[in-house]
Amino acid sequence: MRAVRSRDTAPELAVRRLLHGLGYRFRLHRADLPGKPDLVFPGRRKAIFVHGCFWHGHDCARGARAPKRNAAYWSAKIARNAARDAALPAALAALGWQVFVVWECALKDRAALAAELHAYLGPPGRSNHG
Repeated sequence: MRAVRSRDTAPELAVRRLLHGLGYRFRLHRADLPGKPDLVFPGRRKAIFVHGCFWHGHDCARGARAPKRNAAYWSAKIARNAARDAALPAALAALGWQVFVVWECALKDRAALAAELHAYLGPPGRSNHG
């Protein structure tokens, strides 16, 4: 488990490159916010979490894979991760933040993901809303 990264994962780096290429600027891993969002847009009060499908129990093919060894442990671990993830949007909303989750499998169609992110974030550039 020590070798498993919690930040700067390949999916997270891909989303960061995509957003930067679209002209967005952001902060990383704000420890003062619940769940330490992967990407934070303070002026917009918006946060993005980039989730690996396996680790966070997504309902895609990759997320549905179950390890053959120590299956009970992994099933419980992924369930705990999913429960924690489910509570974060409400905790951030209580602080006035909006949350968007990017799943690893969404990176297969970068054009569609770029359109979703643009719809969520609005036009790139400086934003001082709230």
